[in-house]
Amino acid sequence: MLKLFLTPDFFFSILRISAPILFATLGAVVGEKAGVSNIGLEGTMMVAALFGSLSTYWSGSWVVGLLVALIFGVLVSMLMGFFAFNLKTDIILTGVAVNMIGSGGTLFLVKVITNITEGKPLASTTSLITKKLQIPAVEIPLIKDIPILGDILSGHCLLTYVAFILVFVTWVLLYKTPLGLNIRSVGENPNAASSVGVSVLRIKYIAIGFSGLMAGFGGAFMSMYYAMGWSLDMVAGRGFIALAAQAMGAGEPFGSMLAVLVFGFAQAAGIKISSVGIDSNLVSPIPYVVTILGLVIFALVVRRRVKRQHSSAALKATE
Repeated sequence: MLKLFLTPDFFFSILRISAPILFATLGAVVGEKAGVSNIGLEGTMMVAALFGSLSTYWSGSWVVGLLVALIFGVLVSMLMGFFAFNLKTDIILTGVAVNMIGSGGTLFLVKVITNITEGKPLASTTSLITKKLQIPAVEIPLIKDIPILGDILSGHCLLTYVAFILVFVTWVLLYKTPLGLNIRSVGENPNAASSVGVSVLRIKYIAIGFSGLMAGFGGAFMSMYYAMGWSLDMVAGRGFIALAAQAMGAGEPFGSMLAVLVFGFAQAAGIKISSVGIDSNLVSPIPYVVTILGLVIFALVVRRRVKRQHSSAALKATE
């Protein structure tokens, strides 16, 4: 069993699988810092994946497809923000609606745009991305020549490296810039932030727009590299796993990245185990079981921390 997992290919697949989840997780992190729970990440990724792949096919350029995916990711999230912030609808219900649109709505759009009907093949999938149109993989100079390490770190999709670089960029944004200070202040106490001149509405739009941008990256990765096209429910719960990773990482960029890698390991392990002949129906739930266990552990840790804080406060009160 150890020989099955301790291979460069296995660790390579962990990074590849983790990348789209990491994008969505960073969006969830910034959203939660501003007090915005964007549970519509799943649907946003689906919409971005569809229009990214279609634009790539029509334009013949993955760059155009990526830009379109990012634009649609931001548009969907901004629309969600309009309903939640301006029209005062419940943001959770709005996110549920976005997820439903991402599932059923995208299938409807595929049939309308591509003229595919139920009686024709490929009714729920578009295999439009060829090797030429795929987001390119990048060989890292010097590192690619290092035994084992080069096989793990080099040769990934360009967006894989972007995802991990954005972890640091997001941390800098949140903790080293005035905008990050405003985001955190709005999330912690919007009334206090408003009293010192911070536009709470503007900051919330920026946060949810950022989460949409990250979901756009994740959707583009899925349809323009990972799956080489669009298919129904291709995101397969990654948006929800991202929310779990954000919670397990205590809402911090680097902690959430570690949680994402745990989920990536679980999914890669499931794929590896199924490749040796074990029924895929038995191993496919592994990532979701790990998600549930991770959230339970996180909840227990938080509960213990809160009890400890209450105990300390009680001791100080008696002194």
